[in-house]
Amino acid sequence: MRVRLALPGLVALLAAGCGGTVVGPTENGRVVTPPKGNPAAGKVVFLRNACGGCHTFTPAGTTAKVGPDLDQLPDYAKKANVPLEDYTRAAIVSPPAPYVPPGFPTNAMPTTYGTSLSAQQVSDLVAFLTER
Repeated sequence: MRVRLALPGLVALLAAGCGGTVVGPTENGRVVTPPKGNPAAGKVVFLRNACGGCHTFTPAGTTAKVGPDLDQLPDYAKKANVPLEDYTRAAIVSPPAPYVPPGFPTNAMPTTYGTSLSAQQVSDLVAFLTER
């Protein structure tokens, strides 16, 4: 039983170690490739899910300070040694992120976005947050 429950996590770790994209959740124990994201649709996801209530993000016109400053996502990904899109996706679908800036708790980000948002919505949100 324990091996069966660990298999999806092991698959995700192996994919990450091989340069694959970990997207969570998995389908039938397999890591799935995310759909292509649309930044304009991602802005809608950001606004509808009140992400700006916690995060500063200049493209969305938000200035909240409860969570990390999303204008700094490239720096956070670099500190985590994870590609920007992968870092951002992981922070959304399976928080805490691989790197959480000092001064922010690791348990404040809701863990429900990985299941409450569709794969397309997550990809759109990632596209919006990582568009430079």
